[in-house]
Amino acid sequence: MVLAVLAVAACAGGDEPERDEAHGTGAPPATGDREPTTPATVDATITPQPRPITIAFAGDVHFEGSLETRLDDPRTALSPIAPELTATDLTVVNLETAVGTGGNPEPKRFTFQAPPVAFEALAAAGVDVVTMANNHAGDFGRDGIRQALDAADVARSANPPLAVVGIGRDAGEAFAPAMVDIGGATVAVLGASAADDDPTADPTGHLAATDSQPGTADAVDPTLLIRAVERARAEADVVVVYLHWGIQGQSCPSSAQTELARATAEAGAHVVVGSHAHRLQGTGMLGDTFVAYGLGNFAWYTQASPATTATGILTVTVDGGSVMGQEWTPAVIGSDGLPHPADGPEAERMTDEFAQLADCTDLEPLSR
Repeated sequence: MVLAVLAVAACAGGDEPERDEAHGTGAPPATGDREPTTPATVDATITPQPRPITIAFAGDVHFEGSLETRLDDPRTALSPIAPELTATDLTVVNLETAVGTGGNPEPKRFTFQAPPVAFEALAAAGVDVVTMANNHAGDFGRDGIRQALDAADVARSANPPLAVVGIGRDAGEAFAPAMVDIGGATVAVLGASAADDDPTADPTGHLAATDSQPGTADAVDPTLLIRAVERARAEADVVVVYLHWGIQGQSCPSSAQTELARATAEAGAHVVVGSHAHRLQGTGMLGDTFVAYGLGNFAWYTQASPATTATGILTVTVDGGSVMGQEWTPAVIGSDGLPHPADGPEAERMTDEFAQLADCTDLEPLSR
């Protein structure tokens, strides 16, 4: 990857976020307040111009079942898929688990927990940003959220670094974006949860961040998310929103998904992607905004059916704030819980099937 700066905003307000050096490129940090210039002081022959950038997205990741022992060596935990994750400028996934040790699980059918080295494993494999705005980040209560936040502070300053979005010590921090400088372009990545349902959860166990309590970025009421997207659009060249949304088991987006996609697009998001359904869903353009409704499972412990093991990496190319192209790298989740890239006729079939998922969406084909 070719990242210059990786940082997480300290709050979702107008204050300038902290920025940390990353990936050793030596490029200066991006700043929200740039010195004004006049045409007389700018030499177009030497002024660096932002180049097209590539952003890779994948779906749900956890470290349960057969994946648990892979954390014995976090540097190689996801190494079989690392070449695909490191092939782009920026890589974003959904981390579908609490992060920490011990504690009391919430009253749910399924509770997931991974130790803090999960962050190291993701960073070592080439992931730059993870969202934890989902229905499993709080599986071990607010104390578990606090553990994840402490571990995220360490991960942000590690080498290689990892930014965690979608959770926070309060709602402002939970909705704050990661700000990344790539080749002269600033990319803001936000995470939020607005799932239509969670059939495994006790409704009383929902852990949304509040003004005074840690938790997830909850966008069931999208007001805070829309404000965060608008602020990010004012500061960044590219705004990415990763949403935890939809109805589990469905390959078509729900009406709530389409409404929220339209709202985030109108607020200024360039790219909107999501997961939660454990199924792949369609992609396309909503006006000038690229939307990928569902990326399914990615590193996952169950192999229930071909529909839940079909996965892949979605790479989006953005140039000057415009989405110019997408590429789908299909994969199949094996008995080891890891995604294994498909090839030959299988890859062609899976790519065609992925494209056909757009038929039940409100999206237009991406044609540039």
